[in-house]
Amino acid sequence: MSAPMRLVVLVSGNGSNLQAILDACESQSLAAEVVAVVSNKHSVKALARAESAGVPAVVVSAVTGESRAEYDTRLTSIVSSFMPDFVVLAGYMRILSMEFLSWFPGQVVNLHPSLPGDIVGVGAIEKAFAEFQNGTRNHSGVMVHFVPDEGVDNGPVLATARVEIARDDTLVTFEEKMHRQEHKLLVEVLRELSVKYTKVGEPS
Repeated sequence: MSAPMRLVVLVSGNGSNLQAILDACESQSLAAEVVAVVSNKHSVKALARAESAGVPAVVVSAVTGESRAEYDTRLTSIVSSFMPDFVVLAGYMRILSMEFLSWFPGQVVNLHPSLPGDIVGVGAIEKAFAEFQNGTRNHSGVMVHFVPDEGVDNGPVLATARVEIARDDTLVTFEEKMHRQEHKLLVEVLRELSVKYTKVGEPS
């Protein structure tokens, strides 16, 4: 029998992309199991989504005076305890150091609301829409990529999708289009990874 792919999802906010993964797992359109959701912030909606789905929800808060490496060492201990096949960054607003990434080579997947090499870092949707308003942009996009090192939004690309900005779009409607594409693309990539990497259990 095939064992479902084990996912740990790292979050910092609302968790709509997490919900897309949970829904795909529940409907069995994705052969995976979210074995834990880990947040660097308390009281975010993503944690409530995890709890509603019966998934362990863990908060790893930064400690005053703690270095990034020290934080990531603690994070590594918690994430590794769930034995993930992949770690999914779904709106996780910290840059991971090699103290974490070296433990999960080829296993950390990030979703970013921009096309490769376009807008990196936070606020990509808002920045793209501001450029549209200035007349210098008519589209943006979404990408899913591996995170091999501490570079920001520039790891090996797994998939991309272009999102047009219509003349009558507002920031709200553009955000909605971007989020719909994020949900779709992230689940599609995880589905492809599950086909390629799903473990085969021992024969009974």
